[in-house]
Amino acid sequence: MATVLMCRRFPRLSRGTAFSTTAKHKAKRGSSKSKEEKHNKPGAANTGTESGATIQLLKPQDYRVLYNPAAYTKGRAGSQQCMDRDSSQALSDTFTSPGTTQAPQAFPSASSQALPPVRNALPKPKSNTLLEQTVLATLYKEEAEKEKWEVHNSKEDPRVFQKGRPEYRSLSCDSAEPAQTLPAEEGNLILQSVAGCEGTPGILTDYFHKLSRLPAERRAALVSDPRFSALCHHAVMAIRLFSTPDLIQILKACVPLAVPASHPLLDACEAEFCRRAWDMGLEQLLLVADCWRCLERSVPSYLGILFSYANLHWKDLTLPQFVQLLYIIGEGRRSPADLVQKVESTILKHLDAFTLEELGAICLGLFKSLSGISDHVMRRIADRVSLQMEDMSTYALVNVLKMLRYTRMDHVPLMRELGKVIPARIPTTNIQGIMHIALTYSSLHFFNEDVLAAVAASLPSKVSYCRSKDAAKFLWSFGCLDYEPPNEEEFYSSLIKQLHVKLHEFSKFPEHLLTALLGLAFVKRFPEKLIDFALREEFVQKTRGSKYELKKDLFTLGKSVEIECPTYQGSRLPPQLCQEFTELVLSFAEREIYVRPEIVEATSLLESMLGGPEYVKNHMILPHTRSSDLEVRLATDGHPIPFNFKDPVTAKKLKDMGVSLTDDLISQLVKGRAHSQSPVEVGNEAGIARQKSGDTAGTPCLGGALTAGARSQAEPQAGCWQSREVRLALQVSNRNHFCYGSKRLLGLHCLKRRQLQLLGYVVVEIPFWEWFPLLKRTRSEKLSYLHYKVFCPALLPRA
Repeated sequence: MATVLMCRRFPRLSRGTAFSTTAKHKAKRGSSKSKEEKHNKPGAANTGTESGATIQLLKPQDYRVLYNPAAYTKGRAGSQQCMDRDSSQALSDTFTSPGTTQAPQAFPSASSQALPPVRNALPKPKSNTLLEQTVLATLYKEEAEKEKWEVHNSKEDPRVFQKGRPEYRSLSCDSAEPAQTLPAEEGNLILQSVAGCEGTPGILTDYFHKLSRLPAERRAALVSDPRFSALCHHAVMAIRLFSTPDLIQILKACVPLAVPASHPLLDACEAEFCRRAWDMGLEQLLLVADCWRCLERSVPSYLGILFSYANLHWKDLTLPQFVQLLYIIGEGRRSPADLVQKVESTILKHLDAFTLEELGAICLGLFKSLSGISDHVMRRIADRVSLQMEDMSTYALVNVLKMLRYTRMDHVPLMRELGKVIPARIPTTNIQGIMHIALTYSSLHFFNEDVLAAVAASLPSKVSYCRSKDAAKFLWSFGCLDYEPPNEEEFYSSLIKQLHVKLHEFSKFPEHLLTALLGLAFVKRFPEKLIDFALREEFVQKTRGSKYELKKDLFTLGKSVEIECPTYQGSRLPPQLCQEFTELVLSFAEREIYVRPEIVEATSLLESMLGGPEYVKNHMILPHTRSSDLEVRLATDGHPIPFNFKDPVTAKKLKDMGVSLTDDLISQLVKGRAHSQSPVEVGNEAGIARQKSGDTAGTPCLGGALTAGARSQAEPQAGCWQSREVRLALQVSNRNHFCYGSKRLLGLHCLKRRQLQLLGYVVVEIPFWEWFPLLKRTRSEKLSYLHYKVFCPALLPRA
């Protein structure tokens, strides 16, 4: 029986259910509210003045409750199991019919089994008032319209491309229902005849073919039928007697019969096909490989033979055979290294002849098999797609985006065209497709507000169909681009709620929880219960077993919570673990970050300008943010303060002399050396040398002058925060810190600047669009620029 919420008015109720409120507003304005409002807390107690809800059980004509707990599976001729993980990251362009199976909608407070979604029931209203009849009729009509264009199932058939050419019929296994089904009585006669006679190979082949044409419900019961097991046994015993075409027919029949992947008959078939492979044609080999895919059986040995055979006969490959081969390569998650060059040359050869769906299939095959592809080939594919995008299905387009993301291709024409085409398609795209669209923008650092706003508007009503991976990628994408949509509260609350629902999945996929929490941290959101779960010792141990390197993510999350959530009382990373992570990050920084030319040049010039290396420090103030800072300290009167003393013994004597503390000098000071000068003498000579050289860049002028060798009145100890000093954190940024072609900072770098300010630092930007061109200019121009940045009159009042 279907459950329907009917609107009735009650006095002295505070707020009616969201469903009733929505109906009321639709009656007044004809506007359409989101499904999140309609489904929010059905059946909950109402305490407002607007409306209440009563529950009636109705059985409208021609109505069926379709319950499919396996929300991510797609049937194969009866009962196909869940496909591999990456193939579910697709989307649907087709419209649903009234009988299309929908996955159950999850409710935040009430049981979805007790109260199915109202949108699935279309009964006749039982109200005597014209108003209620009008409200319900309007509501049901709009819900029925939504039913037609909202497709939530995560699977899209990756074999759609095969419908574009008749040649694919001989290369692929057709898993569609037979045009003419076999009567059940005839099937029983076949099974009865099996017991009395083993039959010839031709008869056995005919039996399998006929049984595969039984009605779906009858086929589902065959696997457990002893008579069918006997038929399979006879086939195994006679396996070498079958001709190759007959053996292929038996394997094809196993697909609609839903023979389990581990069945002994399939074991025998795989061994026999591997034995015969080199005597078969490429068309037969591809057909058999497609059958294995439909049966969801892993056959690495057979695929290895197929790839070797294709390599030897590459020149004989037709266009459909090539596309089918790439499809098989992708579904097998295996990339033959010796085929890479041949694949690229064949793509270029047939590029203009491929259909758009075939291009999508090629990209999906390359993506799933993690096959490398040159920038030139990917750019050629993107060139064609950008010109014909409107004619391309969303499913095929998303497959191209996956490969674009994998190759890190910054194809601006495609991304611009995508920004025009995709927003209107997002409402009819399923959740995994939307996720891949959002992830493409964040991975390539492209910011397009129209696309992101369309994603955010569509997501809350579909959030219950998100896997843990999908929710994490959405949060990461929006956080990475530092974008909070117009419906940010609804958007973020729905995703955080879904993370709680999927909490059990994070033990198996810890990377998804860290991805989600970092995405939230970028936009200043810290769900404490989830953070407490992620920082527990048990969860930290699980991250060590992940195939991904998660130490840096844990470190970033843990330290961000320390800085931004002073009242947080939950789990924290242990100090020894933080020290381990810090050393890991700093080791990387010394090899890859501190030595970058733009940072080295800025550091050298600042040392010269301020009076020596003790006045500037190139380091990571916040190691968990993974980028360097040039730290400078100023007294409140604008004078630079020395602080970068690498050795505590010498720090006291050299605190403000302007001496260049080289490794050789430190060695001399600490160990001593015959015929060496005293530290003070060395310092004095260094200061005199600077004065003689006429390097006036070391003379800051902000409220007073301070020469490079002059002695400051303040005498801070290394590492201490003086009450009357200003700490500057100079950010020498590069293009990777910003969205593509813009001055919009990415989420991680927004988080860093926010946390530096919370710790009392004044953030000074040295953006790449100003600094990089200066690297080619004169030294005096660069010094003048840095002088303005450090001694800007607005800095001290701001601090």
